[in-house]
Parts: sequence; C-alpha cells; structure tokens
Amino acid sequence: MKRKITSKLLEWKNSGSRKPLLMYGARQVGKTYVINEFGRSHYENIIYVNLETDLTLAADFNNDITPHHIINALEIFYQQKIVPEKTLIFFDEVQSCERALTSLKYFCENAPEYHIIAAGSLLGVAVNREKYSFPVGKVDLLHMYPLDMEEFLWALDRKPLSDEIRTCFADNKPLPNILHDTAIKLYKEYLIVGGMPAVINEYCQHHRLLDAVNVQSLIVNTYIADMAKYATPSETTKIMASFQSIPAQLAKDNRKFQYKIVQRGGSASIFGASIDWLCAAGLVIKCNKVDHGKLPLAVQQDFSSFKLYMGDVGLLTFKSGMPAHNILTTIETNNTFIGAITENYVASQLRVNWNDLYYWASAHTAEIDFVIQDQNKIVPIEVKASAHTKSRSLSVYKEKYKPDYVIRISTKNFGFENNIKSVPLYAVFCIE
Repeated sequence: MKRKITSKLLEWKNSGSRKPLLMYGARQVGKTYVINEFGRSHYENIIYVNLETDLTLAADFNNDITPHHIINALEIFYQQKIVPEKTLIFFDEVQSCERALTSLKYFCENAPEYHIIAAGSLLGVAVNREKYSFPVGKVDLLHMYPLDMEEFLWALDRKPLSDEIRTCFADNKPLPNILHDTAIKLYKEYLIVGGMPAVINEYCQHHRLLDAVNVQSLIVNTYIADMAKYATPSETTKIMASFQSIPAQLAKDNRKFQYKIVQRGGSASIFGASIDWLCAAGLVIKCNKVDHGKLPLAVQQDFSSFKLYMGDVGLLTFKSGMPAHNILTTIETNNTFIGAITENYVASQLRVNWNDLYYWASAHTAEIDFVIQDQNKIVPIEVKASAHTKSRSLSVYKEKYKPDYVIRISTKNFGFENNIKSVPLYAVFCIE
C-alpha cells in the first residue's frame, strides 16, 4: 500500500542534518512494513532487528552501546557488511530494549554517518517510564497513523478520484455528481473498514465488509493484551475501562469525556493516568476544549474539558456494534450515533495534518466541533453527518469572533458561499 509517510522518510534520508529517526504509532498501523519497504527501495541492504524477538541481540545492548560495538555485533550476527549511507539499520519494537533506545544518542553524537530508524508500538508509553533515558534532542521524530481517506482511495486504485477531489477543494468547485456520489459511497465504506492496513488489505482482496470485522476483532484483542503487558494489573483495569467507555462517551449529546461514564464515582485522580496511557499508546485522539476562538489556541485551553475519539474510526464502528446497513443506507435516519462516528472520522483525518485538536464551547449555549489555527487565523469547523447543515452554534461563533471564513463538513458537494467553505466528508484529508 502506498503511504504518504514514505515521502517524509525520503526527506529524512536526504537531509543534511539527519539524526537517528524514532517513529511512533499505535500497533498495527503499518510501521514495520513501511520502513522495511523503504529500506529495500532506497538502500543497498537493510539490517532488521526485532528487539522483542531477537533476545540475543537485545541482551547484547546491556554490555556496550557504543556505535563501534553495535555495528560489529550486527555485522557478525547477520553476516552482512554495514556501509554508511548505503545500509539502513532498523531497530523494531525498540520499547522492549531501553539500552537500544539510549544508543541512538551516541549514534547521533559519534557516528552520524549511519542511517538508523527505530520504531515501537508502545514507544510513547515506554519513554514515560522513569527507567528510560530518552535521547532528547538526539533523534528526529515521526508519528505514523492509520491510512487516511486519501490513502484508502489509493489502496482501492482510485487515485484519479482523489486527485480530482484535491483539485475541487482548491478551486471551490463541485465534483461532478457521478463522482460525488461514488466518493460518498466509498467514504461510508471507510467508516466501516477504517484505516488499519490489515483490515484494508483484507477488504481489497474480497471486497466483503464482513471480513473487516474479524481482523478488527483481532486488533482490539491485541490492544487489550498490550494493556496487560505494559501496565500493572491495577493500571490495566483502569486503562481497559477507559478504553471500553469511548463508544458510550461519544453516544451522549454532549460528547465531553465524563469519568462517571467509566465508573460510578470516577474522577480525574482515578482515571487521569489511564487516559494519558491511551494517548501515549496512540489508541485514542484527545481533543481539548478552548474557551476563546483567539490566537494562539494552545493558551486558550480548558484542560478539565476534553473529548476522546478512537484512533481509527473503523474500530469505533466495530466496538459500537453499529450495523453496516445503517451506515451504507442512502435514507436519512434518526440514529444519533452516526453523528458520533462521523465526528470521530473527521478527528482522525484532521489529526494526520494537525498536531493538536481543539473544540470550542461557550457557556453551554454553543459548541463548534473543531477549531484549527491556520497561521495567523482561527478557522472553525462544523461537522454534519448529512446534507442538513443549519447550525445555531456556527452562527453564534461567527457573530462573536467574525472569522475570515468557516469550514462546514457534510455530505454536500464543494462550494463557497457567505464565507462558508463547504467540504464533503470524503475530502477532509485536504484540510492541511
């Protein structure tokens, strides 16, 4: 599968100020596959070290982590010569070996000619442990996410359609109706399949949406197993309870995360660390509330109010038990959870291009689903699951802050009228 992150890997390879690269990302988003493919395509050879399974090599890091020693050990073990600039060294599951993570500092300082990538599924969790010596300032960082809608279209051999979507977004011109209807249909399929590579691969082979459920079940079980493996028993119980509560949190009219939904009497002091664990693992997306639509957004945050979305919309659809028919139908329904799934989808698409997500709320009278800071202006984003786009909240926000323009995401085609940029749901990936 073609992934956008490959171009960023190529930029890293050709950078004159390149440092060892540390790639974050939830389990099963495709880190190992992408890095190995990148190594095979752009280097003469690749040394792949799985620090979770290659226990002999992992143990060797406990003795000496100087670049000279590590290079010699790898050459002997793999019977391959490691040539600077021509060999890619890939440390996978680096969270399993503290000393391997620390060694990146010394490669940066003493042997920058070697090209090294380290990746880990629970890397964000691991580096928060006190025993880890994180190589601050000595590594380049790159975060990998599930496939977005555009990559999903590429996987389905629909690149011409994605290219036309980008053109229409830039020009504010409608997509031809036949293409618009096709794109809406594919968007609805994405809500079910999601962006996890294994699920998309299964769907591409047989084009049966029911096949996605089996793979999604395995992925969720893997996540739960990781919670038990990388947390204490008491922590695991709280992390699992928080994770399992997300569909119920989003089913409310007010989708603000409430600890009492996780457990009666729940509070930030009980479950706050569990939320941090899920965020660090990349399993959820946190969207903080801002009280004012003013620059800069980061200083307007109300840290006591936030929403939590699933990192992949397909996993939310699976965990919620939403019937696929209810999503695929062209008939307008009163199912309010469709709105929650739609909002989660938009969050996952925006998260690829925007480091931090925010929403705006005002004294319980109005709420804007997302607000983004685009250089020197704040852009509010309203999300609608259908073509019904009337919004009192958007009117309140416009009156209060008078933004240059607003973005309304719905099933409507592209357009620009009354300072409202209409963006179809399938085109959220264009908001960069």
